[in-house]
Amino acid sequence: MSTTILLSERTGPVKTLRAQGQIPAVVYSSRMESEHVTVPEKEIRASLKRNPHAILTVALPSNTEQPVMIHHVQKDSLTGQLLHIDFLQIDLKEKLDTSIAVHFTGDAQGTKEGGILQVETHEVMIRCMPSKLPDYLSLDVSKLLIGEHLTVADLEVPKDVEVLSDPEIILVTILGIQKLDETLEPNAETVDESVQSGVS
Repeated sequence: MSTTILLSERTGPVKTLRAQGQIPAVVYSSRMESEHVTVPEKEIRASLKRNPHAILTVALPSNTEQPVMIHHVQKDSLTGQLLHIDFLQIDLKEKLDTSIAVHFTGDAQGTKEGGILQVETHEVMIRCMPSKLPDYLSLDVSKLLIGEHLTVADLEVPKDVEVLSDPEIILVTILGIQKLDETLEPNAETVDESVQSGVS
């Protein structure tokens, strides 16, 4: 776990809090009442950048420290400004279900032959004890040829981790140039329908 993040009691208008570098947040728990707090924007941004699925230690206004995970992040769709954070308290003695990033390693053989590597899925669901939570799961794509793909079943998974996602879900594929053109070619009928549906 990382350095403890100090949460403060939420007081005052949310716009004022954000201007002061504090992001409104809620700590949810199945064993105690939810707490409305604020979290320093600088620290939570750093945590999100390092690993958005990591277990964090937070110090609540009640002077207790709790292990939590970031459950939901609300951002401004235009500016990217953080608006609100939902934390979920976890029990270190119980297994947890969470999503985790997939890191693709190696240079695919297919890309050396003119193909394009296309990532279909960036995350998968896993179950494990909090102490065994990995930062990510790795997938070696170096032997992947044009027209081939790798699925969840191909992931390198630690023995203490159970993957919950469908093993047949495609994670990455190598597209040939012709296939790529077909996927990018606009469908005139679809475009027309979407334009018409937007007219009131």
